[in-house]
Formats: sequence, structure tokens, C-alpha cells
Amino acid sequence: MTTQFSYEEAFSRNLGWFTEAEQARLRRSTIAIAGLGGVGGIHLLTLARLGISRFRIADFDTFGVHNFNRQVGATMSTLDRPKIEVLAEQARDINPDIEIECFPQGVSPDDPDSFLKGADVYVDGLDFFAFSARRATFAACHRLGIPAVTAAPLGMGTGLLVFSPQGMSFEEYFRLEGCDETEQALRFLVGLAPAGLHRPYLVEPSRIDLANKRGPSTMIACNLCAGVAAAETVKLLLGRGDVRPAPWGLQFDAFRNRMVRTWRPGGNNNPIQRLIIAIGRRQLLKQITRA
Repeated sequence: MTTQFSYEEAFSRNLGWFTEAEQARLRRSTIAIAGLGGVGGIHLLTLARLGISRFRIADFDTFGVHNFNRQVGATMSTLDRPKIEVLAEQARDINPDIEIECFPQGVSPDDPDSFLKGADVYVDGLDFFAFSARRATFAACHRLGIPAVTAAPLGMGTGLLVFSPQGMSFEEYFRLEGCDETEQALRFLVGLAPAGLHRPYLVEPSRIDLANKRGPSTMIACNLCAGVAAAETVKLLLGRGDVRPAPWGLQFDAFRNRMVRTWRPGGNNNPIQRLIIAIGRRQLLKQITRA
């Protein structure tokens, strides 16, 4: 016997946390997600299970064995398949009526507006080192009046930042202009999690190699990212709940059972941030010298 899909039945268990009117609003909302790897893929599926029914997704990569530890779409049956194709199929399996516009070439730093057209919220899923595309996309969000959410997988936790069109911009917070890629990586990492809750239990620091664009990851962190990013997205869409945009930030670490809310006026230009960046720069230099 074939069961027919019913939106109302599929997402009825959301009711109580959302009113029927709010669930209908989620259904009409449009979310843009760039990058469908460790966090981007699970962002899409989490938001789809909340009943959000319109997406614009971008990714140019394919799945490999090295993705198995953290990427929800990576399995033996999806090896070498485009991530965007696999994740779109999985989202449609959750909601056959879902509307997904795919950008299989990824987000163009020269034209992020085309990707963001009609989006109510942008949720960042780009690779950590995709600085050109990320800077262009966040700048476009700020200019177009689109709130942007980023939740970074850090150790066994997550660092959350929300950028409001009325508040501090991504560039004002991270201050990446004029920096080489290694310096951008350092500033981005420090800016994502000023509290640094993940650092004390990093047992092999040599596994972090910003110069060669490598670092450790866990599925624990990706799952936590999806939860906190989805919660912020829902608050933005429904207009209720406490949303504190940058320079406010939040880091939760499950391994240490700790949560810290941070406030860094000036972003990475804050004296505390500048000190942490300077220390990180010296550590990087030592790492490169030893290599």
C-alpha cells in the first residue's frame, strides 16, 4: 500500500513549539545554503524537517571517502556523486513538495546576488577556507538586507554568529581585507570562537595546518551546528526569540559541558582578539619553521 505524502501530517509534531500559522510561514520561507559538506548538508536536512519548503543550494564538489567522518550525505553509495545532487534527493525524500533551486557551479564571488535572490535567511555551509566566496556572499547579504547565520564546527562543539543587515557586517567583524590566505584563516578561526572552548582538549595540535588547508573535524560538531543554526533561523523567520547579532557570539562545547556568550566590540580589532591573533601568528610561524 502506498502512503500519500501530506505536509500537515509530516510536520504535525512541530506544532506546539510552533503555531499552525507559524508552521505555514516556515513552509513559505526561502533559505539559501552555500556549501553542502560537513555543516551545509545537515543544515539542509534539518531545516527541511522543520517544514521549510523553499531552498536555494550551491555546491560544486563530489563525495569522497575522506568525507565519511562528518558529512551526512557521504556513503558508499554516493561516492563520487555531486553533493548537491545527493542532498537535493534526500531533502525531496523528506518533503516531495519541496522547491529546490540548485547551483551546481557553487556561489560565484562575482555574482552572489543571483544565488541569494528571494532568500529570507542565508545559512553558511561553505568550506572553512572558501574565503573569497564567503566574503562576497556575506557582503551581498548585508547589502540586500538578508540576515546571515554561521555555525562553525569546533572540536566537539559549535561557535555561532549571526550577521544582521542593520548591524556589524562580516568584514567589519573579521577584518580579512588585505590579508593573505593563512592570515585570513587565522582571523576567521579566532573570530568564530573568541572563547576558545575547544582548544584545551586538542591532543595533537600538529593536525591543524592552516597553511596547507587541513584540520580535524567531528560529526558531533556538525550535528550541534545544525541545531543551533536552525534555531536561530527559525527565530529570524518567525520574529520571536532572542537573536543577538555580531559582535555578540555564542560557543557551546559538548565535550567540556560549557557554553559561553561572547561580546567583542570591534570584532577582530578588539584588543583581546588582536592579542589572540598575535599569539596564533607566532604559533603558526613556529609550525612552519619546524616543517
